[in-house]
Amino acid sequence: MRYADGPKVDCEVHVEAAVERVWELVTDIRLPAGLSPELYRVAWLDGADRPEVGARFEGHNRHPRLGEWRTVSHVVELDERRVFAWAVTDADGVFGEPALDPARSLASWRYELRAEDGGGTRLRQSALIGPGPSGVTRAIEHRPDQEEAIIAFRLDALRTGMEATLNGIKELAEQAD
Repeated sequence: MRYADGPKVDCEVHVEAAVERVWELVTDIRLPAGLSPELYRVAWLDGADRPEVGARFEGHNRHPRLGEWRTVSHVVELDERRVFAWAVTDADGVFGEPALDPARSLASWRYELRAEDGGGTRLRQSALIGPGPSGVTRAIEHRPDQEEAIIAFRLDALRTGMEATLNGIKELAEQAD
């Protein structure tokens, strides 16, 4: 897969809890900071205190190869108890020109929730890399002949983080019921 193809990864889990409880957890933007191996701090910006389309939040990340950096995310879709999605921008220009336009995001993230017939909730998380510059594009610039391997490596790292986050949400949601 090439960067221009829009590399994407999806993970999902069945949660033995009501959609309302799972929704409460996935819309708590601070929760993944305790579950993710890369994201370690999150805070709402501009006086926001909950997700709504157009709201922004900052995330602080660290990675062994990339160091630490800050992103600014924009809530781009919110369908109560069904979809929560945000575009991550490179506001500080860590990976290129500073970008606050969600259309030039370095990644887009999405949670989808669905009540299951037998009870509980199907929770799906997805991440799309690009189209804006990121650590992936920086790595590809240094080793263009390794583009597919670089993307596969990043998608695998994202999958690992997403599985940790989803399993953490599952555990918290099921404890509450």
